Amino acid sequence: MPLRRTAVINVVGLTESLLGPATPRLTAFRKKGRAALIRPALPAVTCTAQSNYLTGTPPSQHGAIANGWYDRELAEIQFWKQSNHLVQGRKVWEKLRERQPGLTCAKLFWWYNMYSSADWSITPRPIYPADGRKVFDIYTGPLSLRPEIKQALGDFPFPAFWGPAAGINTPQGRPEAASRWIADAAKWVEERHQPGLSLIYLPHLDYNLQRLGPAHPRIAQDLCAIDAIVGDVLDFFRARDVAVLLLSEYGITPVDTPVHLNRVFRAQGWLTVKEELGLELLDAGASRVFAVADHQIAHIYLNDPSLETQVRDLVSRQPGVARVLAGPDKPQAGLDHRRSGDLIALSQENAWFTYYYWDDDRWAPDFARCVDIHRKPGYDPVELFLDPSLAFLKFRIAWRLLRKRLGFRMLMDVIPLDATLVKGSHGACPANPRDYPILISERPDLFSGERLESTEVCQVIERAVLD
Repeated sequence: MPLRRTAVINVVGLTESLLGPATPRLTAFRKKGRAALIRPALPAVTCTAQSNYLTGTPPSQHGAIANGWYDRELAEIQFWKQSNHLVQGRKVWEKLRERQPGLTCAKLFWWYNMYSSADWSITPRPIYPADGRKVFDIYTGPLSLRPEIKQALGDFPFPAFWGPAAGINTPQGRPEAASRWIADAAKWVEERHQPGLSLIYLPHLDYNLQRLGPAHPRIAQDLCAIDAIVGDVLDFFRARDVAVLLLSEYGITPVDTPVHLNRVFRAQGWLTVKEELGLELLDAGASRVFAVADHQIAHIYLNDPSLETQVRDLVSRQPGVARVLAGPDKPQAGLDHRRSGDLIALSQENAWFTYYYWDDDRWAPDFARCVDIHRKPGYDPVELFLDPSLAFLKFRIAWRLLRKRLGFRMLMDVIPLDATLVKGSHGACPANPRDYPILISERPDLFSGERLESTEVCQVIERAVLD
């Protein structure tokens, strides 16, 4: 069976509504080939959307019900875990190998990228020494790939990948530095290994679309930057006779209403908060009800099932909540999985869910003011901001970085606690289809129609590779 080497480039946040004068290369690629809008995964967040794309199944089967969930056996909230074993079912490269033995795959910065069956993988992975430091680094498979690619490209610019420096000009690098490094890594892997399938993740649009909102004038600069990176990669793969599929995971829409479900539950006496070292920590295992918030979805877990009707009614009345799924609603939505909440709240398009549970910022946990994606019991887009209320902010950051360099423990507590700063979010299905994620191919025969389900993307990738 003939094999058509293919690269799938995930341009995060790209939608039909963003294509235009600021994206000449992307627009030309779209006009030359064929495009379809992808009905977003539910929820339209990274782990779920990518798992839908790579398995061709919904969360009820692959288990990635959001970017995080509550582990009932551990009584702990898990967020941004990286083992590929968490995604149940065959992945697209495994399906392809059954029909094309020997097919190889490079998986570059797509999530769930540790211990996968891909031949080459690279994923962000800090090192946490026993002295409390956090050392930015990557994890690769095979392990020998890590020193080789770092020698060739330098260290991965981790601060540009997530946090207040992501998408921002800094003395350490340009705003698109993380996406540029990943693009260069894709070219490096292609030159040395020629994968049959390359999966490439370019996150640059994700930052300011959430930080500023899609209508902000600054977004045009971000579009120009990602257009140049993608254009360069297109030229590279075209010269090597590698076909390219462009796609995105979700579209980001304007928001102005943060919803604090855990504060609502606390007011009812259902949430348990424990004091540690003078600060408050959510105790999920001891709580009767709590929410794991993730963009525009919140999985609500009931340690006291007798409260289900009360909780559903209360959540449904909250401003910004569009719908609460329960019972038969969950299988119909493709979210009937043991990791899912007993109830699932979906926000209105202009709203999103925070993880906040404290009533007074003075008692917020220390990690709330840091970039700490694993410790927080929910997704926190406020990590994209620096706290404007802090005096001498640049000096504060420089002093902490100096302490880190000297080997001392330090707390980079510069993140604000104001959820109203966030101007863009995703997770729900946008009302305007032009804000759906998009799939673009040079080949008009890979799919028919102008709409695709997120689970159909897997079949498109298979057809692209098998010619």
